[in-house]
Amino acid sequence: MDATTYQGIELDAETALALLEWQMEMGADMPVMDAPVDRFDLPARPELPPLPAAPAAPVPPPADDDDSAARLAEAEALAASASTLEALASAQQGFDGIELKKGARNFCFADGNPKARVLILGEAPGDEEDRQGRPFVGRAGQLLDRMFAAIGMARDAVDAQAAIYIVNVLTWRPPGNRDPNPDEIAVSMPFLRRHVELADPDVIVLMGNIPCQAALERRGILRLRGQWTEAFGKPALPMTHPAYLLRNPQAKREAWADLLSLQARLESLSV
Repeated sequence: MDATTYQGIELDAETALALLEWQMEMGADMPVMDAPVDRFDLPARPELPPLPAAPAAPVPPPADDDDSAARLAEAEALAASASTLEALASAQQGFDGIELKKGARNFCFADGNPKARVLILGEAPGDEEDRQGRPFVGRAGQLLDRMFAAIGMARDAVDAQAAIYIVNVLTWRPPGNRDPNPDEIAVSMPFLRRHVELADPDVIVLMGNIPCQAALERRGILRLRGQWTEAFGKPALPMTHPAYLLRNPQAKREAWADLLSLQARLESLSV
């Protein structure tokens, strides 16, 4: 067997390997040189020239308060003048005071039975909703349908007792499915409030953060979910958005508890 010499002592390969393993067990896991190195005496690293400053990001022009107030006043007047859901849809679709309209393909007003006891308030159209002109028809919408089917409710139910009516805070899709900004929510609120008044549901389900922000001026859906509150003068139940449940299947247990709470509240209101 080949041998090696370590500090004048001849070692065979097996002994040398055993010593190396022992050193590693004792915590010596980095090789060092034979002579110590005074790292405080090393020459200083040469100073590098400073990096050029990054160009400043363009600053958007300040919002025109007069323009925002005028658009909001127009939205309020149009919404107030609508005496039916059909008239409201026509007025909101024709309203040009929201920039999202220019980039969206279709107007997404509502879906389901407008006489339903339960109004589900979502956030904004996604790609598939924008394509079809109906809210909650993508993967999240398909999960929503299965969730409510589990408690005997559906958007296509003729009986108002078993029906759901689906509305979004925004009726036009934000580019890239980004969150709506405060101005977009504000100018949509007169139409949304009138929508709830005309539909007159018994209960509202706030699906996600944006509906809670719009209706309650609060965010933090994981803290809010399952706690009954009031929105637009109606009992309201915040729930996690089905898109969140698709990303976090373990949260479906809490969503099921919320659905059972909704079912119990509807039963109590029927007594």
